[in-house]
Amino acid sequence: MHAVALKTFDRVRRLRGAARNAWPVLLGVLYAVTVLPAWAQEATPPAPADAAPVIAPKLPVDLSPWGMFHNADIVVKVVMIGLAFASVVTWTVWLAKSLELMAASRRARQALQALDEAPTLAEATLKVGADRATVPVLVRAAAAEVRLSSDMLAEGVKERVVSRLERIEAAAGRAMTRGTGLLATIGATAPFVGLFGTVWGIMNSFIGISKAQTTNLAVVAPGIAEALLATAIGLVAAIPAVVIYNVFARAIAGYRMQLADASAAILRLVSRDLDRGSLPLSKAAE
Repeated sequence: MHAVALKTFDRVRRLRGAARNAWPVLLGVLYAVTVLPAWAQEATPPAPADAAPVIAPKLPVDLSPWGMFHNADIVVKVVMIGLAFASVVTWTVWLAKSLELMAASRRARQALQALDEAPTLAEATLKVGADRATVPVLVRAAAAEVRLSSDMLAEGVKERVVSRLERIEAAAGRAMTRGTGLLATIGATAPFVGLFGTVWGIMNSFIGISKAQTTNLAVVAPGIAEALLATAIGLVAAIPAVVIYNVFARAIAGYRMQLADASAAILRLVSRDLDRGSLPLSKAAE
């Protein structure tokens, strides 16, 4: 019994000693939690009263093509408007020139059929009539040259007829290519004009980044997207212009071949009339 009492007394004495040693630790923790934060708050200098509040840059809400155009710089807007106008010009030339080429090719085929069926130049002139198309003009020019050469030798008639027909063919080819040069210009320059708008817009974006003093993607992305829109519009204007120009180049080459076939048919009629002696021309023997 005496030994148990001694052990119990010894344990109680040890617990009291441990409690006396834990008080300083608890006081230190309480000091660190309550007193030190208050001192740190008092030591922090207050913000100056006249400091301007940091305002986040206003971002465009609408990032659609129209919204980006509306928020773009004035130079980029001018570039986009010019490229849009060039695109309208491209499709206008396509519509007008397509109708012109189809009508001219159809009339040329009909006139070629009439020339193949006519046995003489006089009958071919009657068949084509007074149409203002190129092939009827060729027929009438050959007939006029024959009439003007009525008091001359027959040997030089074909050369003079060929000279007239070649000039008419060249004039018709130049008239048919009118407007296609504009397509070539748009196709060659529109990408570079769009690139100029993109470079200008990206420069403005970098200036805005330096003013805002932030590289946040939400701040940078709208300006770069507006700049890239100019390049996109330039490609939209240039690609159809190049394609349409190439299509017209092939179609005009085919039309010129039709005119060459018509000239060859007219020369055959003149040669037949000369061999028949049905033209009112002077004879070489005379």
